[in-house]
Amino acid sequence: MTPPDRFRALLAKPDFVVMPAVWDGLTAKLTHEAGFQTAFLSGSCVAASRLGGPDLDLISFAEMLNSLEMVRGAAPDLLVLADGDHGYGNAMNVQRTVRAYGRAGAAAVLIEDKITPRALTSAGKPCLPREEMRMKVRAAVEAAKDSGILVMARTDCRPTAGIDEAVARIEMYVEEGADILFLDSPKDEEEVRRAVAASKGKPHFAVLSPGAPRETPTQARAAELGLKIGTFPTGTLSPAMAGMKAGLAALAAGRSEADGALSPAEFRATLGYTAYEAAAKPFVLPG
Repeated sequence: MTPPDRFRALLAKPDFVVMPAVWDGLTAKLTHEAGFQTAFLSGSCVAASRLGGPDLDLISFAEMLNSLEMVRGAAPDLLVLADGDHGYGNAMNVQRTVRAYGRAGAAAVLIEDKITPRALTSAGKPCLPREEMRMKVRAAVEAAKDSGILVMARTDCRPTAGIDEAVARIEMYVEEGADILFLDSPKDEEEVRRAVAASKGKPHFAVLSPGAPRETPTQARAAELGLKIGTFPTGTLSPAMAGMKAGLAALAAGRSEADGALSPAEFRATLGYTAYEAAAKPFVLPG
């Protein structure tokens, strides 16, 4: 089965899908080894790892595609929902993005309705006119036929245009054939319910990391509200940052490592030194 087909089969099951965020080969490998079947290649996490900065539309198509290739190379069995952002341009750019992600083995791709280039501020996300976004979703769905990749359509318009407009956009995305829907920044559980209802039985995705001005139910409550997929971008990134800070603080204090560091044996096993030796053995020349 192809990654999109496997992802469809996973979504057809009744369980709530917990989708950790990944950004490189190591995070993908660890996620798969932890038993997760799927992961979100998060634009915010890629921005943090590549740029050391916030997610403010500075990451390019090429950088995201390269990150997808790293993730797929390290964990080829992991089903990846790849962040396609705004498609990196107009409807034709969207088609290029969807086709490239499909060829690279992504199971699904996210396309959203924010305006690019963004205003020179970190506040707010003004969005495209509704009918212009319709064309982007239509272009994405058409391009997805090449590989079978699923299209997740996202609206960011709730903070700037209100919940009624956001719900109308979700209904429009369903009409255009999007496979997964995503209302960003719902204010409360009632808005979550409205978004799920507007999805007309198709799976609805949510960011469930705490700290942002949005409704972030627990995994159990998210399932009760009808959400199907929950991702947690800071769930892995924040502890990773904390671990690196702890390691640097230990070095600055004259120590060799932080208290939470892996043992040398676990470190080498996690990175696969033993597996490398086993795979290389058949190719070693005698003597």
